[in-house]
Amino acid sequence: MSGVRTMTVESYDFIIVGAGSAGCVLANRLTESGRHTVLLLEAGPASHNPWLKIPVGYFKTIHNPALGWGYRTRPEPNLNGREIPWPRGRVLGGTSAINGLIYIRGQPEDYDHWRQLGNVGWSFDDVLPYFMRAENQADDNTPLDQAFHGRGGPLTVSDAADRHLLCEAMVEAARECGVERVDDFNAAHQDGAGYYQVTTRNGRRADTAVAYLKPARRRPNLHVVPDALVSKIGFEDGRAVHVTFTMRDRNHMVVASREIILSGGAINSPQLLQLSGVGNGGRLADLGIPVVAHRPHVGLNLQDHLQAQLVCRCRQPVTVNDDLQSLTGKARLLWRYATQRRGPMAGAPSPVGGFMRSRPEVATADLQFFLMPLSVARPGVVDDFPGYTFCVNQSRPESRGEISLAAADATAPPDIRPNYLDAEVDRQALITGVRLLRRLSLAESFMPYREAEIRPGDDVASDDEILAYLRRTAATMYHPVGTCRMGADDHAVVDPELKVRGVAGLRVVDASIMPSLVSGNTNAPTVMIAEKAADLILQAA
Repeated sequence: MSGVRTMTVESYDFIIVGAGSAGCVLANRLTESGRHTVLLLEAGPASHNPWLKIPVGYFKTIHNPALGWGYRTRPEPNLNGREIPWPRGRVLGGTSAINGLIYIRGQPEDYDHWRQLGNVGWSFDDVLPYFMRAENQADDNTPLDQAFHGRGGPLTVSDAADRHLLCEAMVEAARECGVERVDDFNAAHQDGAGYYQVTTRNGRRADTAVAYLKPARRRPNLHVVPDALVSKIGFEDGRAVHVTFTMRDRNHMVVASREIILSGGAINSPQLLQLSGVGNGGRLADLGIPVVAHRPHVGLNLQDHLQAQLVCRCRQPVTVNDDLQSLTGKARLLWRYATQRRGPMAGAPSPVGGFMRSRPEVATADLQFFLMPLSVARPGVVDDFPGYTFCVNQSRPESRGEISLAAADATAPPDIRPNYLDAEVDRQALITGVRLLRRLSLAESFMPYREAEIRPGDDVASDDEILAYLRRTAATMYHPVGTCRMGADDHAVVDPELKVRGVAGLRVVDASIMPSLVSGNTNAPTVMIAEKAADLILQAA
């Protein structure tokens, strides 16, 4: 950062690094009482891109370099050496501003497992009140069990905005395959097939910047600074006391009188810890970084959902591909959205799906599947034929990867090594998942629509052939977690109160603290983590 100038030091009670799914929640909750001053730093812009507001804008934003970090993994040894794109939001709202909008909490057993690992206060019974506090079930939703759902919270959750013919076929096909229809994936049991709820409000995306940060920004005790890249946390006598960030070619230093909170996510939080001297002491010394605390497990325990896809050509012109290939079709989609806030533009890319078990002896569902009533040749570009897409991922992978520094420089992307398909159980589960997709595609309900399987194709039949297909084509579901693992053991990065072990005045609050990946999408659990963390922080204050 040669030539960068430094300005006067300022002070706040709390400094939050990262205005994403967790950071926006914290900014709201920590300033509610008016007693504490809070600085929220975000490396990305306060973007006014209109596609951020429209749910279908996912296809325009998920790989938009102006709104993301542009991360890629290192060559993956089990995926034919491919570098997998890993989109992460770099904008107010973080990845919640560009994600697929699906609201899934995971299974109660996921959180009970966290508690069994020694994380007191993180069982399902413990965290359910925070899910409910965050949640605002939309007024026109199908009523759900009030023992599991909330009204009046900041985060609006809406029913699916479209009942597409192909989506209805999917739910019926699942029933034919022995997977019963369910109306609520976020209650006592998850197994089944049905429509996903989404984080939208009146047909517009309801990310955490909209739900939590926007109403809080009028408070005088909250200062939000976008375009601020944090390069280092400063320590004095083992306590985190200040952060340094760069904005408009000028270095700034800000002091936290109470705590610094990292909410950068599963990539950026461990990266910043390591840049600040908290990590594997030997590796940090090799990079010339002074070691503050030797915590060799920072960046380890990386987990992600890996997805496989099966694409079919449709024999009827009813797919979204068909709508997008004519002016009339596009006008019809736009008219329905503009006048009714309904249709494919108002909902998730995958409106429907479900959960099932890869084998009978599995205690709870370990496969999640989806249907998109469209197909894409590459990100953002639909196929030139009528197509629809089945997707599947293994909910609880056993493979573990790592986030590590590539250089002692906050502007340099870290090394991302997910180590997909390293565990045999992961390979077998995903092979079974592809066979499940094929069973769904061949169910009687799809016979009016199914013309042919395009990808992978009927010639991919054996386990070895399916595995080879996975190695060629499988991709992230955008759910990285675990790199600042929460635990009661000495190897954990944070304790059950999310305090970083080995130092004082520093917490991590984001998906990186998950000891194990939840059975489903990760945005709702990340919001819950931040809601609970806000209580922990305020109780300590």
